[in-house]
Amino acid sequence: MEHYHPESPARLQAVYSMLEKPDMSGHFVEIEPRYADRKEIALVHEPDYIELVSDTAGKAHVYLDPDTETTPESFETARLAVGGLFNAIDQVMTGRVDNAFALIRPPGHHAGERHAAGFCLFNNIALGARYALSRHRLNRILIVDWDLHHGDGTAHIFDNDNRVLYFSTHQSPAYPGTGAVREIGQGKGAGFTINVPLRPGAGNAQYVKIYRALLDPVARAFKPELILVSAGFDIYYQDPLGEMKVTPRGFAYLTRILMNIADDCCGGKLVMVLEGGYHIDGLTESVKSVLRELCDETQVTDEELFRIEGEGEERFSPTEPLIQSVMEQIKPYWKIFQ
Repeated sequence: MEHYHPESPARLQAVYSMLEKPDMSGHFVEIEPRYADRKEIALVHEPDYIELVSDTAGKAHVYLDPDTETTPESFETARLAVGGLFNAIDQVMTGRVDNAFALIRPPGHHAGERHAAGFCLFNNIALGARYALSRHRLNRILIVDWDLHHGDGTAHIFDNDNRVLYFSTHQSPAYPGTGAVREIGQGKGAGFTINVPLRPGAGNAQYVKIYRALLDPVARAFKPELILVSAGFDIYYQDPLGEMKVTPRGFAYLTRILMNIADDCCGGKLVMVLEGGYHIDGLTESVKSVLRELCDETQVTDEELFRIEGEGEERFSPTEPLIQSVMEQIKPYWKIFQ
């Protein structure tokens, strides 16, 4: 019987095939990846854990947790994913490209300093943020996580860090069971973690409303110097692991909201990082929609966003109480809500 895992190479193979089709080929600048070294990975992860993952090289199907296993090439692939993201950040920060999408695997946002989890070996986006803070001497980075699952690894890593604002929308209840509204960070990071746990069934309108009502004002008050996105496509309406209702066009809406924030706050500096997404056709079409928006081949207007936001309240309306609950939690830290 053939071994199966939802986080498979077929995900990126389908995306790469889409990029080679006539309507997409030649439209983008390809950024060559590189292998991150152990010192760079240690920006987030403990040396003993890096050694644990490296010891899986050449071994068949080592389980690091019940959901997370490696193959003989996993360690090198994970190093390449991290290094590829670093190169993408460098290209954006130096102005060689306006924005970037790191189409990498395995995903990363569940991985902690000392453990693998949820298909993730190294926390790509946390590593990208730490790299940008040190390499490019930044002081404020916004991480937006629209993956179906709460990025518990990312949230924990920056729990006490006011240089990184972490904003997550995620299905609840769902794995990993974290991401409650009351989880707002601690110490000097208090107020810099914003969790928006959504009931199953939320779609384009609910996401747009939340992004415009919560993320947009907080982000503009924070004034990030770089925006990083944990772009998980398991909120796609047919994803086998989720119950959300976002369409490919919905991902374009979210992308445009983030591009507008980036344009106003940090010269358009926006880097997306692939996380989940396990409906292969849905992943491919949704990534295509995001890429076309990133390069301005499509341009979602404010009028369209306003219309979509209003449509949702007729069919599905617990969004406003949730927004108010989140505001209550964070308003001591953000004057815009006081």
